[in-house]
Order: sequence, then C-alpha cells, then structure tokens
Amino acid sequence: MRKTRRRPYAEQRPQDLGGGVWSVPVPIPGNPLGYTLVYAIESPQGPVLVDAGWNHPDAWEALRGGLATLGMDVASVRGVVVTHFHPDHAGLAGRVREESGGWIAMHEADAALVRLIHGLDAGEHEAFQTDMLKRAGADPGDVRVVAAERPLPPARPDRELADGDLVDLPGRKLRAVHTPGHTPGHICLHLEDADRLFTGDHVLPDITPHIGIYPYDRDDVDPLGDFLASLDRVGELGPLDALPAHEWMFPDVAARAAEIRHHHEDKLDRLAALLAERAEPLTLWEIAAMMTWNRPWEDLAPILRGMAAGEAAAHLRTLEVRGSVRRVRGVDAVRFQAVES
Repeated sequence: MRKTRRRPYAEQRPQDLGGGVWSVPVPIPGNPLGYTLVYAIESPQGPVLVDAGWNHPDAWEALRGGLATLGMDVASVRGVVVTHFHPDHAGLAGRVREESGGWIAMHEADAALVRLIHGLDAGEHEAFQTDMLKRAGADPGDVRVVAAERPLPPARPDRELADGDLVDLPGRKLRAVHTPGHTPGHICLHLEDADRLFTGDHVLPDITPHIGIYPYDRDDVDPLGDFLASLDRVGELGPLDALPAHEWMFPDVAARAAEIRHHHEDKLDRLAALLAERAEPLTLWEIAAMMTWNRPWEDLAPILRGMAAGEAAAHLRTLEVRGSVRRVRGVDAVRFQAVES
C-alpha cells in the first residue's frame, strides 16, 4: 500500500479500496483534523461501517452521499462498529441506526462511559469539570470556559464487544482488538481474511492520539501505560496494512506503532528531567504550561489547555507508576515533584 501525503477535506473522495472495502471521508466542521475516514465493509446482508463521523448536517450529507457514490444506500447498512465513543467517530451512529434499523457496537468499557455520560445532566457535568480544573490549579478564566463545554453524547450501543470478539459481519472475519489508551474501550479491528487493520485513532500515520486522564488527579488508572502496552500488542500482529480514522492509509502498522512508542518514551524522559530541575512541587497546570506542545501555551485556547493538562496528567501518572514522580496532596490543588534517585 502506497503512503500518501495528507490532503485537505476538499480534495478527499470516496474510494474503492478493493477486497470489498470502501472509504468515505466525512468532515468534522471547525476541527483542524478535517475529516474522519469512515470505512464500509461488504457483506451479503448489507455493509458494516467502521465508525460513522461527527453529528452535523454536512457530515451526514457527506456520509450518505459518499455511500451512494459507491453504490450503497445508508438504509442498507447492517451495523456500525465504533472504534471508540468520541463524537467524530460515534456521532452519526445513531442517525445511521434510525435510517437503517441496524445495530451499533462498541467495546464494553466505552459503552459504560456512554451510559455514564447520558446519566449526567448539564449541571452535574459542569460541576465535575469545574472541580477537576480547580484541583489542577487552572486559571479561573480557563475554568469557566472549559467547564461549560459539553458535546452531544453519542447514541447508546446495542451490542458490546470484548477483546477477541468477532463482529457480526457475514462472510468475513473482523475481530476486535482491545487497544485502551485514547479511551478505555478503544478497539482496532483486524480484518483477518485480508491482513488489514482498522486502527481508529490508536495508530495514525503522522500525528499521535490524545492520551489523557479525567479527572486529572485519578491514581487508579494509567492510560498512557495502557496505550504503550497496546502499541506493543498491535506490533505483534505484524506488518499489516493500516486503515486509520484520520490522515491516510499506510503500510506496516507495526513499524509505526514502534515510532509512536519511542515518541512517548522521549516525552516521559523530558518531563522527568524538567521536574528534577525543580525543588518545589508544581501543580498540574504549571507543569502543563512548561511542556512542549504544537504551539506556545499562551496561544492555546482554553479547551486545548484542558486537553494538554489531561495529557500531562497521563504522562505524570506513568512516571508515578514507574517510581520517578510522586504527588503531594494539598488543600487547594494536587502537586507533583520528582523522586530523588
């Protein structure tokens, strides 16, 4: 499979990828990612979609029109298997179900999160966000903006998948591979009869997925540690062709997984060195502001600072598990400092 450069959404077109697999680019309005690549897999009882795209009228028209271009009616869709619950992947799954009567499937861990999200009203969500941000030492202005953000929750799934389960895809073998990190229930999907791996956001050709902890100060999980282990697991599948949810398709998913692991190990080393230079414990917000992002901290919008803090928290937690960092619980905020060797 030939590696290609990333192209803007305006240059994207639905594609026949051969072997009964097609791709449809679905826009994400107002998001720098540009689009989600939704995949359709042929079956004698109607296509099964891998992801569905963002819940927006333009995205719906792109999905429906793209499938029609490829000779498929959205009403014939047998089901949607969602790689993870984020809105650019699961957002339109409910609309597809309404049109087709098909099922929605996702990993059981993300299904539990979807139920939790549906159970929170707007006030509870805002209170959760506000408390989390204050404990992280966030600026008051950032607290107000980030706490008010709440995307529409995704549709509840009809079916829950566990690691190793086969998706209901007659005539094909599409197996769920649990790859937690980006979300607790993220899955890749191994099309075993074609040596292809639908990687969702787990392994992307040029960028790396967001790995965060929410709330930031949880000490009972290690999402980055889970992610690194999941990269190793994908690597063990061998040099499969990767069909990711963003950017472009590429060969040898194992090689790219190794590159991403190296990226995070380097980031962990730099963060540990940064903390070792400081005598006093620092809040999460202070640490995040000192780290390197794709633009200066002061230029990040509040919502992006919130995500950066989540990623900083995940890296700090992995360093804590490895014994390089300890947390100091204060009255106003949790702080972190290096452990003297």
